[in-house]
Amino acid sequence: MLLIDENGEKQGEMPIEAALDAAAEAGLDLIEVSPTANPPVCKLADFGKLKYAEQKKKAEARKKQKTQDIKEIKMRPNIDTHDYEVKTRSMRRFFEDGDKVKITLRFRGREMAHQDRGMIIFDRVKADFGDIAKVEFEPKLEGRQMIMVMAPR
Repeated sequence: MLLIDENGEKQGEMPIEAALDAAAEAGLDLIEVSPTANPPVCKLADFGKLKYAEQKKKAEARKKQKTQDIKEIKMRPNIDTHDYEVKTRSMRRFFEDGDKVKITLRFRGREMAHQDRGMIIFDRVKADFGDIAKVEFEPKLEGRQMIMVMAPR
């Protein structure tokens, strides 16, 4: 096996017993780095410190990755213009943050007879956000709710 010491310098090929003796002498662990290589590569290092550094590296990578959340905006079919503008401002902020937006349009009572109004609102949302977002899930009626999902481009 090929042995690498704690400073990262190659010590050359040696039998396993000699490598274990060198590890015991240095007060470190013998860690197999590359078992598939020919000859296998082993390193002298503190196993606890190595595991800790690996764990820190994984945590740092996890911290940097962005998860895409689904934010929900609820509307009604007879939404007023100002209320619509307030909702679209939040939607724009969500898209800029890289999140998906689920738009839910709830029908109550006799509003179910006017589902075309819901489609008009969804068409308006598509037109307003056509430049920064794409429709991922077309409008669909589920019970008394009409749902559409949009994702940032």
